Amino acid sequence: MYLIGFFEGSCVHILDLVRDGIHAYASFPQVLLQVFFVSLAILDPLVAVLVGLVRRERVWLASAVMVTDVFANGWGNRHWLQDDPARLVWLSPITIFGVFVVAFLLPMHRTVARTTGRPQAPA
Repeated sequence: MYLIGFFEGSCVHILDLVRDGIHAYASFPQVLLQVFFVSLAILDPLVAVLVGLVRRERVWLASAVMVTDVFANGWGNRHWLQDDPARLVWLSPITIFGVFVVAFLLPMHRTVARTTGRPQAPA
């Protein structure tokens, strides 16, 4: 589920960039948010690959990227949400995935910690 979410996120950001170019996030007045969302086209697939390599620190990295993404979306959309709370529906998929990532962070970390310490079975 972690990997699917990050690949989906990277597809959204890549499609935004293909459709609108470097100014895909110009609707956000904060330049840092624009840069962050553009960088997610690279960060999301990178994080998915790193998590797929099954290392504890990579699970934390993936969670940090996801939590930052959720907060950035909330911060960047806050003025629209104040004007039209129905726009929360648009943010619900990323928010739900963010909650999922945070809820399963420690269990995932424990599982990865147990499996990375074991010797690999011969092929």
